[in-house]
Amino acid sequence: MGKQEDFVLRALEERDVRFVRLWFTDVLGFLKSVAVAPAELEGAFSEGIGFDGSAIEGFARVYEADMLAKPDPSTFQILPWRGEGPSTARMFCDIVMPDGSPSYADPRYVLKRTLSAAADKGFTFYTHPEIEFYLFKDSPQDGVEPVPVDRSGYFDHTAHSHGSDFRREAITMLEAMGISVEYSHHEGGPGQQEIDLRYADALSTADNVMTFRTVVREVALSQDIWATFMPKPFTTHPGSGMHTHLSLFEGDRNAFFEAGAEYQISRTGRHFIAGLLKHAAEITAVTNQWVNSYKRLIGGGEAPSYICWGHNNRSAMIRVPMYKPNKGQSTRIELRSMDAACNPYLAFAVILAAGMKGIEEEYELPREAEDDVWSLTERERKMLGIQPLPKTLAEAIHIAEDSELLATTLGEHVYDYFLRNKRAEWEDYRGQVSAFERNQMLPVL
Repeated sequence: MGKQEDFVLRALEERDVRFVRLWFTDVLGFLKSVAVAPAELEGAFSEGIGFDGSAIEGFARVYEADMLAKPDPSTFQILPWRGEGPSTARMFCDIVMPDGSPSYADPRYVLKRTLSAAADKGFTFYTHPEIEFYLFKDSPQDGVEPVPVDRSGYFDHTAHSHGSDFRREAITMLEAMGISVEYSHHEGGPGQQEIDLRYADALSTADNVMTFRTVVREVALSQDIWATFMPKPFTTHPGSGMHTHLSLFEGDRNAFFEAGAEYQISRTGRHFIAGLLKHAAEITAVTNQWVNSYKRLIGGGEAPSYICWGHNNRSAMIRVPMYKPNKGQSTRIELRSMDAACNPYLAFAVILAAGMKGIEEEYELPREAEDDVWSLTERERKMLGIQPLPKTLAEAIHIAEDSELLATTLGEHVYDYFLRNKRAEWEDYRGQVSAFERNQMLPVL
């Protein structure tokens, strides 16, 4: 066994750990967990823990069900919400087949494979997400609109606020688990919060996003409130996104920075942006994977509806933030379309694949959008060559079905299962009679 495994086994004893939760993620981004006793961990490191893959969404067909979860010792952390006394720890797992080969269905492997392809070209991919979510006074009930914990707005400071107490406790817990937080504040909607994670390599960030969602829900439940990452819970209030800052490094050098270039963005950076723009519609089914995601994308506000980029332009899908003198290492781009209800492993994989395709094929970057894109007419946008993002999940699926980039990046199994599941979601949604229809039609028809 390696040093990391030895460290974990020692920590189990020193910290009086009685249970270790092994975490992994299904194709849709839901966290799965199996608890093992510390005595089983040495075997888990060497051989993995067996489970029935056919019982996990998108993992396997019944006749190829046997799979193994192998814990990644670098992700070992004590779970701080388990209270005093004997501790509970967690580790993320890689899923492997009985012969030891990586499982084609494991979203973490999809990202690792894509990161490895970028590493072969000399690049490391860093991400820094700004995660928005709502806090409600009670858990959701059928047919009842949820009540936000406050009526505050963007950056509001409110005395004895549920939100600020909540953010303080959540951030303390995240830091205890080794997840660095950069900023936190109240967002624009009532009860809406934002917590920004410090930048890290994309695999660590994806693990951190999964941990973040768990921590936020646990803290909310401990305060008798409810947290949701639903992209658009209210018709009249802003949606919740996950604006994510992206950068590529070659060793210690930021590959997006070039002194003296326009906005200090290098050719590599410009090709990467061009790749994201060219393949934006194809990857939207993954970065915005739910029926409800499109209520946010067509709703204006801080959510982009059109495929374009701009310097410090918050109406654009991709924003190039203001350059800070003498801080070339911090040069980055911000993708504003993604929401926090995505599977972060698959989302980061397709984003990186699109950007790398732009670099490899040397895509030309189109002209930037200098105006507020929402305020332009359809004709003006057409003249500028600005295309819309998919307006519904059905449209996103239709585009994804013809995407070679998506099929190659996700792999045949994940690609096929993901799209089948999304088609079923759309069919279920399409058949629902909504409150809108009843309110509009029952009085007059």
